[in-house]
Amino acid sequence: MIENQMKKLEEAKKILKALQLPSQQTNNRSAWVFLALAGLEPNNNWNEAKALLLPTHLIMAFIRIAYGMNYKPNSRETIRRQTLHQFEQARLIDRNRDNPKRPTNSKDNNYSLNQPIIDILKEFPDGDWESKVKEFLKKSPSLKEEYKKKRNLNKIPLKLPNGKKLNLSPGKHNQLHADIIHEFCPRFIGKDGVVLYVGDTASSRAEEGGKFMHLESDYLQILGVTPMSHDKLPDIVVYDVKRNWLILIEAVTSHGPISPKRWKELEKALKGCKIGKVYVTAFPDNKEFKNNVDKIAWETEVWLADKPDHMIHFNGDRFLGPHQ
Repeated sequence: MIENQMKKLEEAKKILKALQLPSQQTNNRSAWVFLALAGLEPNNNWNEAKALLLPTHLIMAFIRIAYGMNYKPNSRETIRRQTLHQFEQARLIDRNRDNPKRPTNSKDNNYSLNQPIIDILKEFPDGDWESKVKEFLKKSPSLKEEYKKKRNLNKIPLKLPNGKKLNLSPGKHNQLHADIIHEFCPRFIGKDGVVLYVGDTASSRAEEGGKFMHLESDYLQILGVTPMSHDKLPDIVVYDVKRNWLILIEAVTSHGPISPKRWKELEKALKGCKIGKVYVTAFPDNKEFKNNVDKIAWETEVWLADKPDHMIHFNGDRFLGPHQ
């Protein structure tokens, strides 16, 4: 019995993956929901699939009785929001096919597989199901692709001084990166600034093992910054050509500022760089600054994105510039 249950579960996941659903909608929970909607118990053949009209509580009851998976009552919202909602977006199911005008908060809401999906299931596993999947995806772009497009629309545009355009993944941290390039650099470095490094923890390169969105490795090496030190760099590094300064900027939204410990780490990592180094901690606002003010190292600078025309100098002998 258990063997048949697991076999059916894995087959359901295979179909959902072929339909190009995101990983959260090809897991065990979603596969069991898929089987319930098709009315398929472990010993049923796929060609027995039906388009049942099932409310969420009956889906959970089917999974419990047929597959021994007992979801607690408070899991109902998870099933609805993390599986059924996405199934509907991907056009696998219809909501309230019997009465499309039914209010969304009605206790009688139900879900059912639509006909193209039933046609695919009736051909699985030995029939022409894969061709039917391809045909379905042509008419209904995969949810994975739709989510990817939405993510791209939400990306933060970043234009470097040399004209190069980047797209940072959405988030408060990367928004601060953009503010540093677009607001801080023009004000305090000017047209002579060359952006040598921009980090982006959610970039494609991060997935490959790095954390950078932009890296001028050769330029950094000329300045004495070796490739071995790249993983120690703060979020943004800019070279001020006119003043021959290396500006090292830490963007703080969750992680810490340029603290005495961080300053020592950077000095050690950049010991081969003989030009003047300027350390800057950037905050999105005064609130974040206040949360970190007691951690900031002396002889470093602070910039707030919501007050872009001003700098706070944590030193006693000079304003912006390197310290020896």
